[in-house]
Amino acid sequence: MGLTDILRSKICSPTEQYHRPTNLTRAYHVISSGPYNTWKTEGKLWELSQQSMAPLKKSKKPKRKAKDSTQCKPNPGPKTAEPKAEFDDDWWYTFWHKNSGPTIPLEEEAAFKCFFRVSKNTFEYICSLVREDLVSRPPSGLINIEGRLLSVEKQVAIAMRRLASGESQVSVGGAFGVGQSTVSQVTWRFVESMEDRARHHMKWPEPERLEEIKASLEATFGLPNCCGAIDATHIIMTLPAVESSDDWCDQERNYSMFLQGIVDHEMRFLDIVTGWPGSMTYARLLKFSGFYKLCESGKRLNRLVKMTEEREEIREFIVGDSSYPLLPWLMTPYEGKSLSESMVSFNLKHKEVRLLALKALLQLKGAWRILHKVMWRPDKHKLPSIILVCCLLHNIIIDNGDKLNHDVALTNHHDAGYKEQMCQQVDSSGQAMRENLCRHLQYCEASLV
Repeated sequence: MGLTDILRSKICSPTEQYHRPTNLTRAYHVISSGPYNTWKTEGKLWELSQQSMAPLKKSKKPKRKAKDSTQCKPNPGPKTAEPKAEFDDDWWYTFWHKNSGPTIPLEEEAAFKCFFRVSKNTFEYICSLVREDLVSRPPSGLINIEGRLLSVEKQVAIAMRRLASGESQVSVGGAFGVGQSTVSQVTWRFVESMEDRARHHMKWPEPERLEEIKASLEATFGLPNCCGAIDATHIIMTLPAVESSDDWCDQERNYSMFLQGIVDHEMRFLDIVTGWPGSMTYARLLKFSGFYKLCESGKRLNRLVKMTEEREEIREFIVGDSSYPLLPWLMTPYEGKSLSESMVSFNLKHKEVRLLALKALLQLKGAWRILHKVMWRPDKHKLPSIILVCCLLHNIIIDNGDKLNHDVALTNHHDAGYKEQMCQQVDSSGQAMRENLCRHLQYCEASLV
């Protein structure tokens, strides 16, 4: 069974990483098709593009704090039994009463989802995932102002409220009657546990499931053998004044970290890559991903070549906007003003599928506002884990049958203020594939007349 690409590093400049300098150490990973070597880079990179889509088991050895030599421009203890002391079991009603207001629904279930983005049943499921970790290694100081130990449920609520609201640790702590330090500890312990315990909620589909995805996309949008859509977004942050590197400064002069995601017909994340600086282009981010390597080597998006009625070959593919290169397995829209009717028709259907990825990112950053608000001096080693867990929570909502709350989604664009990048790379095989799709759509439209 494959493991995910997780790149942890001795700190080096992300710019140096692009050129793969010889003084970097190698990290050994296993993917669905076998082992390969990859390079370590700044902080921690999350890449979920293998079969299990899960983090490597964390080492039992004590972690050494990485020495951060990168300069950027201004702008557990032993296992113990569950404590026998009194727990704060009535936290929800206390919290609801304290934080109710004109924007909070009066009905209990609706209010719960407003605060935590999930139903009570899904919340209980999440608690069951992390309970062992949160109970077995309780840090000191996890008590509320009344001196009662924090229950697992209240710890999960604190962490999820922090992720959902994006409010400061002080504000979240005040809402729950705990201190800033407690919010920080609880949130990070929750994130670490979810990395390990919820990994099965994000993986590349098995063949049978992939056939269901392709059938749904073709029935809805008319594109045969389409497996999903890809897009990327920037997670904006401020950096300490003592740092003075442009590596994290993106095209809009914001300091940011990239998140690339591939989604299915239900807006479920099948694959993500994060941890890379926002200064990269979409095309470069794609090429540094394990997903790209798997597709280029024929180990992904390769299972079936569909023959259309007009004998055109259509291989498995995903769709992306013009920020990406045109490849045999990645279809981008036609550009220009003098387009034929079949090209225009292709672009319309292509856009409809592509909007799935855009809407998924709007939903993700709207529901988990910590990703949308400007992060104040985040730990770049921890930020990829936070991004990953928000994506896992997004998938859990879908997998558990909760409806995504579109009222919390962003209303404009997940990267508001960013101009679309244009990639001029065109692969001849990709060009031929796109023409085959065009002819197929033209044939289908003609047969309906």
